Amino acid sequence: MDRRLRPLLLLLATLWGGGARAAEWEGSLKGTGRLLVDSNAPRDFSDGVTRGPATDLALSVLGTAEGRGTGERAQVVGRYELGARKYVDYANEDTLVQAGALEGSLALGSEWGVGVEGHVKDRRGGSRAYSDLGTTVFAEYAPDVRLALRVRLGARRFVYRPDHTADFGGPEVGVLGRYRLDRRHSLSVFGEWGSRGYGTQARPFPGVTRSPGRRQDGGLVAGAGYTYRGPVKLSLTYAFQEVSSNSFGETALRHRLTGSAGVLLPWKVTLLAQGSLGLSRYPDGIFLSPEIILVEEDEGQNSLSLKLARPVSARVDLELSWGVWSTHLPRNSLSYTRQVFGVGFTWRDQE
Repeated sequence: MDRRLRPLLLLLATLWGGGARAAEWEGSLKGTGRLLVDSNAPRDFSDGVTRGPATDLALSVLGTAEGRGTGERAQVVGRYELGARKYVDYANEDTLVQAGALEGSLALGSEWGVGVEGHVKDRRGGSRAYSDLGTTVFAEYAPDVRLALRVRLGARRFVYRPDHTADFGGPEVGVLGRYRLDRRHSLSVFGEWGSRGYGTQARPFPGVTRSPGRRQDGGLVAGAGYTYRGPVKLSLTYAFQEVSSNSFGETALRHRLTGSAGVLLPWKVTLLAQGSLGLSRYPDGIFLSPEIILVEEDEGQNSLSLKLARPVSARVDLELSWGVWSTHLPRNSLSYTRQVFGVGFTWRDQE
């Protein structure tokens, strides 16, 4: 563990654990640097007739710090990420992203626990600058190592800097359940609902003369997942999302299937693969909100990414990566495709 993390973890564990001597701590630092070839640096759509997207080179760096402090009955977990990307020609796509999360939990006996969690993500630069903040209180039930249930209640605030009409905030409730069938197989289910209040007026539906008032959305997410941990690590997750709005053109339904796999190949090479398929439907026939992407590199409904990693020392890995993201808009015959090739190193310092 890096010594720079110890004072913070020791303080947090002392506050939650009741004493420095009873506290145990652990943490890690990791840094990644990559040279990228981006086939669609400006993230443009194409109609198949005009000149296609432009390719550019970019340098990407990402640093991550994680820490955990554990007392007799309490635990504090923290994580912070800082990433940046610099393009050669498309400087307007340069980005700086920060994300952090801090969670504290307290055991109430052998089966129940309560806690509080806060998270923030801030993206600057490029065409999608935003800040996403949230806080949650939760209760957990874990009668044994096979079953774990968490119910949470929180609030969220989202600020979309290019267009503040897309800013929203409101309460959220959620539930997460995990069940281990055995040491290799596990299942999970999750659900979440949030009320999103906007500062703008809702658009009236055709034929309705009465003003609908302020825009108000309801966001529902539900899904299930399966995980296998053996010689090959596999995971498969299905999620359904419904955004129901009182503003015409803002309602959307989405289905998303995501899978990932990891396997150790000869010569100490690790192969990691991840793919997703998405299907969206807009009952009003149009979708008026600006395109807001909350996850880095998740521009399209469909994606596939591969990474090969091989250790070159005890703490440094050499990595080769490739990813493709795509989607198609049938109403106007526009398509979006982007490929990113990368080569770089990952360094880690972990006790």
